[in-house]
Amino acid sequence: MIKITFPDGAIREYQSGITGLDIAQSISGRLAQEVVAISVNGDLIDATRPIITDSIVKLHTFEEKEGKHAFWHTSAHVMAEALEALFPGIKFGIGPAIENGFYYDVDMPNDTVLTDKDFQKIEEKILEISRGKHKVIRKEVPKSEALDFYTKKGDEYKVELITDLEDGTITFYSQNNFTDLCRGPHIPDTSYIKAVKILSIAGAYWRGDEKRKQLTRIYGITFPKKKLLDEYLIMLEEAKKRDHRKIGKELELFYFSEKVGLGLPLWLPRGAMLRERLENFLKKVQKEYGYEPVISPHIGQKLLYVTSGHYEKYGKDSFQPIHTPAEDEEFLLKPMNCPHHCEIYKCKPRSYKDLPVRFAEFGTVYRYEQSGELHGLTRVRGFTQDDAHIFCTPDQLKDEFKKVIDIVLYVFKTFGFEGFTTQISLRDPNNKEKYIGTDENWKKAEQAIIEAAAEKELKTKVELGEAAFYGPKLDFMVKDALGRSWQLGTIQVDYNLPERFELEYTGADNQKHRPVMIHRAPFGSMERFVAVLIEHTAGKFPLWLTPDQAIILPISEKFNNFAKKVANVLNISDIRTLIDDRNEKIGRKIRDAELKRIPYMLIVGEKEEAENAVSVRRQGQNDIGGMPVDAFIKLINEEVNQELKK
Repeated sequence: MIKITFPDGAIREYQSGITGLDIAQSISGRLAQEVVAISVNGDLIDATRPIITDSIVKLHTFEEKEGKHAFWHTSAHVMAEALEALFPGIKFGIGPAIENGFYYDVDMPNDTVLTDKDFQKIEEKILEISRGKHKVIRKEVPKSEALDFYTKKGDEYKVELITDLEDGTITFYSQNNFTDLCRGPHIPDTSYIKAVKILSIAGAYWRGDEKRKQLTRIYGITFPKKKLLDEYLIMLEEAKKRDHRKIGKELELFYFSEKVGLGLPLWLPRGAMLRERLENFLKKVQKEYGYEPVISPHIGQKLLYVTSGHYEKYGKDSFQPIHTPAEDEEFLLKPMNCPHHCEIYKCKPRSYKDLPVRFAEFGTVYRYEQSGELHGLTRVRGFTQDDAHIFCTPDQLKDEFKKVIDIVLYVFKTFGFEGFTTQISLRDPNNKEKYIGTDENWKKAEQAIIEAAAEKELKTKVELGEAAFYGPKLDFMVKDALGRSWQLGTIQVDYNLPERFELEYTGADNQKHRPVMIHRAPFGSMERFVAVLIEHTAGKFPLWLTPDQAIILPISEKFNNFAKKVANVLNISDIRTLIDDRNEKIGRKIRDAELKRIPYMLIVGEKEEAENAVSVRRQGQNDIGGMPVDAFIKLINEEVNQELKK
């Protein structure tokens, strides 16, 4: 007999060799029809795999992230089987599950060009295979046998992948007559797939190398119910309308130039003003919480990031070192702000009376992302973090952590992110080589986060293996207006970088002690936050934040001077105001202002000039009516104050 522990603390005994599906059946017959994968001691595996030792087990349905991963991973294999049936001689690269669906990189046979006209027949073939209820079978084979299989098949991409794997056992997964190289996990059988949509195709260089052959990447998504697909497609259409790249162009917020470089956004005047207000908003909050501003350079010596551990863990994701032959030095474009802040802390002796020390910086960092992974502002090569690092005593840690939670919650409330979840990201106990530091320090850091989250009454879920390499973290996932989840704010506890940088403070006992470090970023990155905010609001920003709060629309050129007079009064009152003095009909001016998403339109004519008033129209709504200019100023100020009210 073995003992299975469930997330709710319940412990049940089962025969060794029981599967996740068997466990689901023993708990609830209905649940057994929905479980698609299981986690055993934190590792996601097939629901059909036998469990032979005492374990902590979690059952996953499609509604969970882990369940979707297994579901879409299998769907990629089923799509590959469909493609092989439709296009004999096709060769396969990689086919992973992604955040929304899956893709497969393929080499089409005989220079065949795949187009969207092929999508329907691929979908029909996938559903035909799925209805066959083919079991997904895992098989372990020696590396030599795996190489022989794909060599005979003539698939050089799989041969290359296997060659690069360590010698030993290789896992294959098969359904029907199709076999693929894969680690898993997968759903029990193909019949779970009830609805499918091929979404798009794109070019993708083999293994991301622009010198290698360009393959065809086919994106798809599947669901266990057609209703879910229908809902997803409706959301997708709405998402296209809200795409931050489209709206950003319409509102003239940012721009990408190939000459500047892929993934390096240029902020246009309106976008720069938007960012400036975001920064000022957070700076004001940070000042209230005792943060001090610092500024660090955009580059640092390679040794700095070797000391911190970032070069070892993320060197491949950084831009290559800049070598200065004359002085034999190597520099890196800054991939992280925290090593710089550690050095700022060390600039002078610190006493326990000085702590906590809170450094804040809107610091721009650089990561080398593959060109195929870049996406608007959400995935870039240069981005600005609203970064801060708190250096405190162990006794201060929990209270400081809770104060950071308060800041994050205030940010979410201000921007209308009502639905959010929190995730406690811990170290993977079975893969400790991914991390730095002692077990003792990790235990203390993890316990501090768990206790602080509980005391703030946050509903959290625990994820093993999602911690930063230097410490555990509390991640905040917000839902936008379309119900999509985005990871924004993060707070991390770090006992390890203070050790690596030999940070100290003198305690009340006159002895040297090591501070604890908190990393935090409520926005995450300015670029990603702006992208999410654009899509959440569809470009209709809160009044206090929007680049232009009002636009004055003279009925004719005759009233342009009065419009200038009103604009001057409003701008002096810190109300950002434009004038549309084009020789156009008022209806056209209103339509254009609506497209620019300017919150208030102020129509002025003979009556308004005589009464020193404006006729007010709210964006997306009907006319509010006429009012004196002073009354409009009061209206704007009250709305802004309400938006920023704590």
